[in-house]
Amino acid sequence: MADLTEINYAQRERLAFIDFCLQFIGQLSRADLVNHFKTGLASCSRDLTLYKELAPNNMTLKHETKQYYRTAEFKPVYEHNAEAILASLCRGFGDGLSHTVRPSEKCIDSTRLIHPSSETIATLMRAINNRLAVSCDYISLTSGETSRIIVPHAIANNGQRWHVRAYDQKSKEFRDFVCTRLQNATELKKPISNTQSGNYDKEWHNILTIELVVHPSVSHPRAIEMDFGMDGGVLRLEVREALLGYLMRQWNVDCSHNATLTLGDCHLWLKNISELGKLACLTIAPGYKEG
Repeated sequence: MADLTEINYAQRERLAFIDFCLQFIGQLSRADLVNHFKTGLASCSRDLTLYKELAPNNMTLKHETKQYYRTAEFKPVYEHNAEAILASLCRGFGDGLSHTVRPSEKCIDSTRLIHPSSETIATLMRAINNRLAVSCDYISLTSGETSRIIVPHAIANNGQRWHVRAYDQKSKEFRDFVCTRLQNATELKKPISNTQSGNYDKEWHNILTIELVVHPSVSHPRAIEMDFGMDGGVLRLEVREALLGYLMRQWNVDCSHNATLTLGDCHLWLKNISELGKLACLTIAPGYKEG
């Protein structure tokens, strides 16, 4: 059996990509390798053969689709760090090599207290890619532990933790589920109803234009304008309706209609709150009351 330490970096990167696709997408083809690494078919065939040698039970080829599929016996060849995986997916996919980088002593990121399971993320991503439902046990603050069948279509970071946006067959509506509260997540190998797909999630697809300005209570507004790179004293953003409440809570934006919050740590005000109308997503936002 081949030893990973004896394989050159370029090929290890391609092998990691194969491993990544199988674990988080559930399938790949030779064309995926060609398009991603700009290599020839012969080289891709060698990579797939070597991967098969490293992990004989990880994938199976279906000749009718010319795709390699993840097997039930799959065991990752590479240890993919969950945070790096999510960062890679946010950038558009990633190169497969998602191990933790050596931390810098001169450039320090914020400390993260919540870490999702890489296995949970893998299951959700395969379900999203292949339009499958997921059976799971979910623990919420209001209902405790319940069994659920959800149809995920996107994963998003709300600034503190990762959520999966999914159709909930129990409530029959699209909701957010905290990834770390999912247990025993398993893909269900049966077609989903078309109305349960992400295409029907109106709050997810509705893009809102918001205007953030310095809160009137700030004594030196220029400092805040510089912090946020405001143009003419305004920061304009396009935000999905489903994510707006999280964004406002993360940055402690005053969402009252007349900037009436007097908290000293409110540096921003949602200036065009009156134009947005009633939005259920803003019920978690500071100062918001339905007008």
